[in-house]
Amino acid sequence: MGAELSPADGDLLLDLLRTPTVGLLEEPRGSPRLWEAQKAYAEAAAELGFTTVLHGPPVPAVLELPGVPDPVRRAAAELPGFLDRQPSLVLRLGPSLPREQTVMFNVHLDTVAGGEPPRLDGGRFHGRGAIDAKGPAVALLSGIRAALAAEPALGERVGVLVQAVAGEEGGAMGSFGTRPLVEAGHIGRLNVFCEPTGLRWLSRCTASMTARIRVAGHDAIDDEPDAGHNATVLLGFLAQRLAAELPAKAADGRVCVAGLHTGDLHNRVYGSGRLLLNISYGTPESGRRMERAVRDALAAGLAEFTQTFASHPDQARTAADAETITTLEWLKRGLPALAGSDPWAEELLEKRAGLVRWPAGEPAFTCDAIWMQDVPGAFTVVYGPGDLGVNNAHAAGEYADTADLERFAADVARLLISFTQSTPSTQNGSDHP
Repeated sequence: MGAELSPADGDLLLDLLRTPTVGLLEEPRGSPRLWEAQKAYAEAAAELGFTTVLHGPPVPAVLELPGVPDPVRRAAAELPGFLDRQPSLVLRLGPSLPREQTVMFNVHLDTVAGGEPPRLDGGRFHGRGAIDAKGPAVALLSGIRAALAAEPALGERVGVLVQAVAGEEGGAMGSFGTRPLVEAGHIGRLNVFCEPTGLRWLSRCTASMTARIRVAGHDAIDDEPDAGHNATVLLGFLAQRLAAELPAKAADGRVCVAGLHTGDLHNRVYGSGRLLLNISYGTPESGRRMERAVRDALAAGLAEFTQTFASHPDQARTAADAETITTLEWLKRGLPALAGSDPWAEELLEKRAGLVRWPAGEPAFTCDAIWMQDVPGAFTVVYGPGDLGVNNAHAAGEYADTADLERFAADVARLLISFTQSTPSTQNGSDHP
């Protein structure tokens, strides 16, 4: 079935693209206008019959929960109004119904920094968030509109929840956006996280952890490089060794060696610095295994550095003290990873709605869907238009094609119609949110 974006849909998307919603982890001194963007989105959804269930920030206590990344806690402590300036929105179509009669869609309206001026060029939307994920958010409404026109029981026998969240980007991992909404029960029997998947659904999602290797030694001037510790040489050596060794140990994830920094000047030896590792994993056990792998590889790397550079006069002090001045810190770890199956829901997706499954051998990626792991009575998939790489998400030139957004909208419509026709009616007025 068709689900074309209306002129009003196009105007809404351009309006959202023009509204800066860069998260505060990306731009600590920024002024994200998430309240404004979410209000505009809620007003557009209200024309379809949606009501606002919640619009606001979570309580500060969410930042004390296990698994909250250290950068999030630190930013909340240092930046005035950190949570208040990054609210989330929950919309509902229809009455409050039991979970088994509800479909939930999750979209994030925060973005990474950067991007070009928003514009529509022919059939292509350009701008930060075009594909990740303001474009899918608007296309979602178009799909719901088409489903409502085709299935009168939608919004009566079946309810729809939409989470339009902040805190997805910048390494927040949904800790103050999606997580509190899930834990408050704003979910359904079927839950769809709208991320670019090339219109292929997957029911697994990696989590990620971030390690920081820090060197804290003594600086020296360039005329006497042997007088101090050379963090640049030490961290550069470790970066190469870890990049060669760790990826092979990540059976169901990836390893990114990045963020090496010691200093910017040419005429001094920097004794301190840091190196970041970001590691994704498919199961909690895989995460724990990679923690051990990082620890062991670092120890071996330090031993090798000491042996290699002990006889080099300019690096002898660094070699002798390498283990003493180097520490391993975890900025983020212990997060859940999504892996689920449900024969009923999988048949609904593939046979009734005609959606394509993500290939079993293709790696998954990380998104807020991790917070749906082990939630009872709920099946979760990640599904959306476009491709993170092809559409330049998080990079220069991000775009979304109208045709892809409309195909996603049509898929949403078929999915909702199939869910409605497969769901028996029960008594309304449940206490479920």
